[in-house]
Amino acid sequence: MAAFTGSSTLLSCQCLAPTRVSGLKMVSFSNMGRTNLPLSFRRLQISCAAKPETVDKVCNIVRKQLALKEDMSVSGESKFAALGADSLDTVEIVMGLEEEFGITVEEESAQNIATVQDAADLIEKILEKDNA
Repeated sequence: MAAFTGSSTLLSCQCLAPTRVSGLKMVSFSNMGRTNLPLSFRRLQISCAAKPETVDKVCNIVRKQLALKEDMSVSGESKFAALGADSLDTVEIVMGLEEEFGITVEEESAQNIATVQDAADLIEKILEKDNA
């Protein structure tokens, strides 16, 4: 748990790791029973997810690599294995992502990709690192 202090305001933040929604970790904020939170904290938003356009591109690449029919649903939550991808398919998906986004995915990182959202988040992380 982390605590943030400001002028006469104490705000605590607790990250709830077990709860995941579309690759996001839920975060709970408490002001220790006080109701006078600064306006900036009342509007605080935390986002770790990839941009929707990145997720869409990844969905299209996965659909193409796996030759999925148009009526087959592919979303950020879609697991490669559930879509019928084997290890070779996953390697081909990663190669397609590298080509589309002009990136290089390390083998260690590629092994941790299980969903479309995982892939999109990794792509944005690599792009951000490359542009820094």
